[in-house]
Amino acid sequence: MRDRIEINGLTVTTVVGTLPHERVIPQPLRVDVALEVDLHDAGRSDELADTVDYGAVTDRIAAVMRENKDVLLERLADRIAEVAVGFAGVEAVELTVTKLRPPIGEHIDTTAVRIHRTPADYELSPAVTHRAIVALGSNLGDRGAYLRFGLDELGGVVDQSQVFETDPVGGPSGQGAYLNLVAIVETGLDPFAFVRRCQRIEAAALRQRTVRWGPRTLDIDVLFYDDDAIASPDLTIPHPRYAERGFVLAPLFEVAPERCPSGWESSVETEGVHARGPLV
Repeated sequence: MRDRIEINGLTVTTVVGTLPHERVIPQPLRVDVALEVDLHDAGRSDELADTVDYGAVTDRIAAVMRENKDVLLERLADRIAEVAVGFAGVEAVELTVTKLRPPIGEHIDTTAVRIHRTPADYELSPAVTHRAIVALGSNLGDRGAYLRFGLDELGGVVDQSQVFETDPVGGPSGQGAYLNLVAIVETGLDPFAFVRRCQRIEAAALRQRTVRWGPRTLDIDVLFYDDDAIASPDLTIPHPRYAERGFVLAPLFEVAPERCPSGWESSVETEGVHARGPLV
């Protein structure tokens, strides 16, 4: 079952129907909406930016209903669905529009129309995607398993380098060797939300930040985000030290050689960086 945000019992008085008196006398309609949304990030971050604001969705739906002059519930339901799936992050919507006072001679409680729609039903422009390049590393526990976990949790991986085993650089002595790789990820998240996702994935892998450059189960660094240049207290893009690190440049050269500085092979130390083949 997909994650869902449900908006139930929204009741608005509006004009709808085929009978003459229904065209002039407003009547109450109830709408129940279920939005299919990936809620993994919001469940971990507690950030509104990582979910869909159901208050904003409710306001838009109510506005459509109040302005309605459609004859059929089917038409009104379809217009509501088009508004709902237009919100970023909504993958599909199922909604029911209920006429609370159906004007027929027999006794029934309500009549309703229920529909299911996706953005493709309205030929909406696809969500804007961005291309991020990330470096992953691990030197604790099952290093390969942690790298696979990181890639799976990131999702949207369109290319990845082979694995490189590298000697630790900096930090306390006695650390074990790292496994490193670089991946290209397509994401709909803005750069700050994407970094938060990376940090949550590290935390889920039990990453401990007790010693700078110390051993870690999983490290995910954002090297590039589209062609953006960002300098803020929370994020610097491109990564400020990527061009100094052989263990980053060697795998980066496999997936995005244009991002590597000219002549890096001779100017950056790569001793201790050994190709180990694909991640399996």
